[in-house]
Amino acid sequence: MGIPSMRELMRIPVFNQEGATGWGITNESRRVLGDSVKFLNGDTHHPHISMTDGSYDGKYLFINDKANTRVARIRLDIMKTDKITTIPNVQAIHGLRLQKVPHTKYVFANAEFPIPHHDDDIVNDGRGMENPEGYYTMFNGIDAESMEVAWQVIVDGNLDNTDADYTGRFVASTCYNSEKGMTLQDTMRAERDWVVVFDVEAIEAAVEAGEFKTLGDSEVPVVDGRKGSKLTRYIPVPKNPHGLNTSPDGKYFIANGKLSPTCSIIAIDKLPELFDDAIEPRDTVVGEPELGLGPLHTTFDGRGNAYTTLFIDSQIAKWNIEDAISAYNGEEVNYLRQKLDVHYQPGHNHASLTETKDADGKWLVVLSKFSKDRFLPVGPLRPENDQLIDISGEEMKLVHDGPAFAEPHDCILGARRPDQPQEGLGPR
Repeated sequence: MGIPSMRELMRIPVFNQEGATGWGITNESRRVLGDSVKFLNGDTHHPHISMTDGSYDGKYLFINDKANTRVARIRLDIMKTDKITTIPNVQAIHGLRLQKVPHTKYVFANAEFPIPHHDDDIVNDGRGMENPEGYYTMFNGIDAESMEVAWQVIVDGNLDNTDADYTGRFVASTCYNSEKGMTLQDTMRAERDWVVVFDVEAIEAAVEAGEFKTLGDSEVPVVDGRKGSKLTRYIPVPKNPHGLNTSPDGKYFIANGKLSPTCSIIAIDKLPELFDDAIEPRDTVVGEPELGLGPLHTTFDGRGNAYTTLFIDSQIAKWNIEDAISAYNGEEVNYLRQKLDVHYQPGHNHASLTETKDADGKWLVVLSKFSKDRFLPVGPLRPENDQLIDISGEEMKLVHDGPAFAEPHDCILGARRPDQPQEGLGPR
């Protein structure tokens, strides 16, 4: 889609059959789909553009299929899917982000749901289903060029969303089910869950040293990142955290509370000390602003401000990061800048170039999940609502409502010409 026109320019089929282009029907597209051609559906979630030195390079876009545990790659020179990989040993690829520097060597993917494994073989063969203590999930590193899974990391709890830092060393993921609960009530018992931080360099070294196992028929190296591992650290945060977003200045991970009205600000420069065991995990949390009900995802304008979706309040909260840190340290300062009503129940939001160091603070797109009454009914499938917000000034200004093919989940805004971002934005 074009920004700010919000006009649909083209639709790129990935996991679903598409009659207009023959995707999933022609021999060529079936070769790309490979073994996964047996699936007639997909559940795309998170699109992300490859980077070089923290800027979009316009080479690839990667996106996940939560329903069938796949990751796909789209070539942006021709706007077509060219690779699809099924991730072994796990179920439900959800959070997906990319290594930012020095380039996108890895695609990082979270498997959301713990599944039954058995004894030391960690093979899900149907045994042990009555014992949730034997359920595990994994963090996955996928080679961006070959699209082969490079390694997997077993973790405690589950994994939700993820993002990478601007050094190439650290990746952080939220966990909303530290309890390993198998019912909705069980997953909400704890007042704090955690953010898992992965040391990519340590994971690579462990694989190189042969400190891994393989599982079942898969040859992918699997390393142990459960509590006590040198590969991970677990930072307690409230409660059922969902989105995980890196500020474009590279200073902070923001974990969004979902069942807490707060976000947790994690200082990335404290993570080396944490891995050296020089500080405690909570020492990395430098702010926890209270924003409203149901914070899910945070984006940024590159001017020190953050924009967080409030799912229950149906609002976007604009707040200042440094002021929130000052308030956490006891200073009397108002970090909230503005709240803007959106329609309704926003999930993801995304500002222009915000996943890179080039965030320009011009436009924000919010994807509203429960908006079936915003437009005329057009049949059994009713449009949702994408909204465009001008964030170039001191106040957010809603400038456009646009019907969206259900269900709009996530988006990304990149420059049409990466070398000349002033020429315009797109695609979404």
